[in-house]
Amino acid sequence: MEQSNKKRLRSAEAAHYLGISASTLAKWRMRGDGPPFRRCGPRIVFYFVQDIESWLEQPRLAQRDLRSES
Repeated sequence: MEQSNKKRLRSAEAAHYLGISASTLAKWRMRGDGPPFRRCGPRIVFYFVQDIESWLEQPRLAQRDLRSES
């Protein structure tokens, strides 16, 4: 495993890495839609780059596809 993949990112850094706002990442976290995260105490949230990369590689069903199936 590369050293860069072991790197931890705080929420704001992870949001920047993903190209989204910190509030969007927080909403995803609350809904369980975003990349896997870890907690270090009640307030500190962090993400591993490897987990973000794995999450990005997973296929997802687009919202419009879900609506068309209903």
